[in-house]
Amino acid sequence: MAIIAHVDHGKTTLVDALLKQSHVFAAHEQVGELIMDSNVLEREKGITILAKTTSIRYRGIKINIIDTPGHADFGGEVERVLGMADGCLLLVDALEGPMPQTRVVLRLALELGLAPIIVVNKIDRVNARPAETVEMTHDLLLELAKHPDQLNAPVIYTNAREGTATVDLRHPGTTLEPLLDALLAQIPPPKGDPLGPLQLLVSNLDHDNHIGRLAIGRIARGTIRQGQDVVRCSEAGIGPPQRITTLLTVEALQRRPADAAAAGEIVYLAGLPDIAVGDTVADVDHPEALPRLEVSQPTLRMQFSVNQSPFAGREATTSSTSRQLRARLARELQTNIALKVADGATADIFEVSGRGELHLAILIETMRREGYEFEVSRPAVITRDIGGQRHEPVEECIIDCSLEAVGAITEALGSRGAQLQTMRTDAGSGARLTYLAPTRALIGLRSLILTLTRGTGVMSTRLVGWERWRTLPSRTRNGVLTASQTGMAVAYGLQGVQERGQPFIGPGTQVYEGMIIGLNRRGGDIDVNATKQKQKTNMRASTEDATVKLVPPRQMSLEECLDFIEDDELVEVTPKGIRMRKRVLSASERIKLRKRELPAAG
Repeated sequence: MAIIAHVDHGKTTLVDALLKQSHVFAAHEQVGELIMDSNVLEREKGITILAKTTSIRYRGIKINIIDTPGHADFGGEVERVLGMADGCLLLVDALEGPMPQTRVVLRLALELGLAPIIVVNKIDRVNARPAETVEMTHDLLLELAKHPDQLNAPVIYTNAREGTATVDLRHPGTTLEPLLDALLAQIPPPKGDPLGPLQLLVSNLDHDNHIGRLAIGRIARGTIRQGQDVVRCSEAGIGPPQRITTLLTVEALQRRPADAAAAGEIVYLAGLPDIAVGDTVADVDHPEALPRLEVSQPTLRMQFSVNQSPFAGREATTSSTSRQLRARLARELQTNIALKVADGATADIFEVSGRGELHLAILIETMRREGYEFEVSRPAVITRDIGGQRHEPVEECIIDCSLEAVGAITEALGSRGAQLQTMRTDAGSGARLTYLAPTRALIGLRSLILTLTRGTGVMSTRLVGWERWRTLPSRTRNGVLTASQTGMAVAYGLQGVQERGQPFIGPGTQVYEGMIIGLNRRGGDIDVNATKQKQKTNMRASTEDATVKLVPPRQMSLEECLDFIEDDELVEVTPKGIRMRKRVLSASERIKLRKRELPAAG
């Protein structure tokens, strides 16, 4: 079964409770929380990024569980693993109800014929409204269901943090047994014939330092054995016979060797060095391919390029030449099937396309932590030509915030050309705003919402379609303050920076000419010498030795930097830091460039 839920609705916490109550851990083990979020970035950001599999045993039956990401930008992870499931848990928050990502993933699950179970979680929340939530979820099922049987989904009420479930709110639960009983009753057993010729669709790839590449998939038909000869059915056709050197199955959080596995089991296979996501592992005598995985197309594109700044090579711990970057991006394509990579204008530029800003930002952050350094451009939307007209992606944006923040959010969204669809308030002084906006208007909005709501706002989006390109209100950003000299920024020099605007750096920061070190109070860029030292002379005024008072610099996250920069600027990403810079570092060269562009514009 797959667990479908929006961000922060509690699906990973529910998996924790299922694992603990199925006694897969020894009594002395300290397992903590968010067991399935093993990735460092997942724990830092508090979201599931990668789809993962685990399993529990209940009443002698093995239940494979697929934990899916809840964020729309990682929809590619969801689309490729849903095919391994027979049923799904539709997990919704008892207060918030179904959210945009829930709708997207649920549609895919129902189209695949999965049997749903409605799980209303967080029934202990203040202002929880489980009855309304169930009604909204039934409306959603009525809209998206493909078979009448899918409308008969049982409803289970849970408190995942406490590990309890009940079918009737009048009788509080004590364990998750009502949920597990509903699983066995509602979700059908595997349909594949274990005696037929082998068929296995590869849904994911992994790597083991001792075994090599591992293909992950569910056996659709037949039985697979260690040492068995199989063939790979790819887009290029049927390959030569290859031997399965290692066969692993999932038991709780461990991969265990197995001699054989039959239809319905999720397995890890080694011995297929060229296997790719979407390929079929088939019987040698009856090589029949399963339909390849289809995922939605990317909506945003940005350029990755070799670091050309004066500090290039100082902080990288991994060689970051164009060849190494190309190899790293090619390796990412093997598992990140929603990503697209194409060659850029020059040999050291790559056009990388993804589902959204967060999808690309996670890739950048992952590569940075692996030791790579490179430069990225501002994200741009991918347009389509439909009927001779230019069309752009449009998204539904839902923002949950407090009533005090509604005015600021309405102003921010209105200035970006977003159209308010609905607004709803609740008894707890909260509000939900639903907007329709082009994707390009939403770039950088997530960090702005957090600022406007003091970290309490939640924003979620889903792609709803394409519309004709329209002119949006111009977003006028002030000019920037750029360093005019290379060296170390000092307090005396930074005093001149803060007199002209808001600084982005503090004393002791290494800067180079053309690096963005602050935001100007007005339009137009200004070059400032942040390395300027106080002149040491014998002639001193009475106020000359007064202490320099600096304001704290504004700390910019990666997502904020990507939204902040203009087309003539880049973000330099290194293992130790993130900097913003001008494409043309020399101030005199930038002036010449502007002068050449003015007659052309006239």
